[in-house]
Amino acid sequence: MRIDAVDFEAPVARALRAEAEEELAQRYGSGGDPASRPDPNEVLVFLVARDADRTPIGAAALCASGGAAEIKRLYVRPHARRRGVGGALLDRLEREAAGRGYDAVRLETGLRQPEAIRLYERRGYRTIENFGVYADSPLARSYERELS
Repeated sequence: MRIDAVDFEAPVARALRAEAEEELAQRYGSGGDPASRPDPNEVLVFLVARDADRTPIGAAALCASGGAAEIKRLYVRPHARRRGVGGALLDRLEREAAGRGYDAVRLETGLRQPEAIRLYERRGYRTIENFGVYADSPLARSYERELS
């Protein structure tokens, strides 16, 4: 597997973000609040994971959000799940955040994404108070991890 930074508006980035939105729509009945999508002006880096034959299999954004580093729209294509892609993307995002001087990263996910919750909790993320557009959502769960 290889992980590369790509332009947020690159065709591969747009395609993977659209797939992520479609999956959210299937799980929640909508693709989420538009305000929860990565703002191109706040994206610090957009990563794309590719398998050995260079096929895109996952993506995620690291954004500057209110003085914090926030992971948004970490997505792994269904056929590539349970192969370490999500963890590899998290590792790279955390290194990117630390390299930019952030002490912690935070993220928001939902209760209808149990595989994401398991990943974050296994990786040492702790639950925090919900924030942003999902601050009052009963389906949201927010996490943070201190970087060392």
